[in-house]
Amino acid sequence: MATTARIGLAGLGTMGSALALNIAEKGFPVAVWNRNTAHITEVIEEAGPLRDALVPSETLEELVAAIAPPRAIIIMVKAGAPVFETIEKLVPLLDEGDTLIDAGNADFNDTRATEKRLREKGIHFIGMGVSGGEDGARHGPSIMVGGDASAYEPIRDIIEAIAATYEGDPCAARLGPDGAGHFVKTVHNGIEYADMELIAEAYGLMRKGQGKSPAEIAEVFGRWNGGRLQSYLCEITEKVLSATDPETGKPAVDVIVDEAGQKGTGRWTLIEALKLGQSASTIEAAVAARSWSAMSGLRGEGSKVFGEADGPAPTLPEDDLGRALLAARILAYGQGFLLLKAASDEFGWDIDLARVAEIWRAGCIIRSSLLDDIAAAIRDGLPEGALHLAPAFREPLVNGAPALRQVVTQSVAAGLPATGFASALSYFDSMRQARGTADLIQGLRDFFGRHGFERVGAEGVHHGPWWD
Repeated sequence: MATTARIGLAGLGTMGSALALNIAEKGFPVAVWNRNTAHITEVIEEAGPLRDALVPSETLEELVAAIAPPRAIIIMVKAGAPVFETIEKLVPLLDEGDTLIDAGNADFNDTRATEKRLREKGIHFIGMGVSGGEDGARHGPSIMVGGDASAYEPIRDIIEAIAATYEGDPCAARLGPDGAGHFVKTVHNGIEYADMELIAEAYGLMRKGQGKSPAEIAEVFGRWNGGRLQSYLCEITEKVLSATDPETGKPAVDVIVDEAGQKGTGRWTLIEALKLGQSASTIEAAVAARSWSAMSGLRGEGSKVFGEADGPAPTLPEDDLGRALLAARILAYGQGFLLLKAASDEFGWDIDLARVAEIWRAGCIIRSSLLDDIAAAIRDGLPEGALHLAPAFREPLVNGAPALRQVVTQSVAAGLPATGFASALSYFDSMRQARGTADLIQGLRDFFGRHGFERVGAEGVHHGPWWD
């Protein structure tokens, strides 16, 4: 087989085929392989004028032979064991200096381990987070790269060409070595969980609490999307809520089973936050709410035994609810960026957090108007590294906190869950207490375990008078 491809791609599922077509459309010949070889033919036949830029490879040997050295191969197969299996099959076929790229949702710990193992064999390994779904993969995703700079530079032109752009700036960047890219993608997904939970709770407050129809709530999200809450998720919330099911004529949301799925990245975010001693309470609330949603039988029994919401109907005006949603969103993003900083420090990644915000401005699921302000605030220097202390966000938090408090108060009074809003509010209140209640916790720990504590105005470890 002639060496005609600039890059290779293994795995032509929904995301893989979309990414292959994106690469081909940008003028880079790409060799493609799929375990089901019949699907390779299908993809090429449906590629239209791009088919000549796709080099079909029925075996991995053909895939490797079709790529100009030093070779780079993107792996787009199911995360976990299939990725490891594909890597093991490819490694013996590669030469020193070649590069493998895992572009799936991978656990960054696996990425770090694989990068180290392949480096010892002289093969580069890149962990590349890709956000934007099928449409993003096809027309321009946000791309978060982790790996050695010497491996990224030869393919940088391809990655930047296929990425989304924001005012001409590619939404792609190498963010650090080994697992940095996959970690950033994990936190992106964690913030995505929190954002969707807050949106769903706002919807629930209007739907169940105020009796608005999905179409009426869609109009609210449409108005919000024209202001400071502008975001991809608000945009598509309007579209989902305004859609009608063609079979029943009912609002589309009313025929969807009330059980939210999850693929693990939200949980990974929480696990790593706990390991790093960080708070990700709004993300935790979102993961918990999805878990509870899966317990439909248990929830049904609970409604029979205890009844459903029967308190006073919430009266929060639309503008106040919007201010509360904005404040909670800022706090959720802030927790995510603190987690990114903690990981960067722990693993020596030196992640440019402002650049993270910039490459999230287009292509990815959490793209929003907030990200320009977040990038600028980080470049200006965040007080204590905290987003909520940045001057740009003080006004929306000062104005939004009372509304956020009303959302939680009225939801509790009505008997409506507000897990995400309540978590965001508790975090905000905790972060504005110069002295909290951990003094008692330390006293109790010392009493039952002689753990000791730091004493105000004194150095060293101290014990309480109960040990005299």
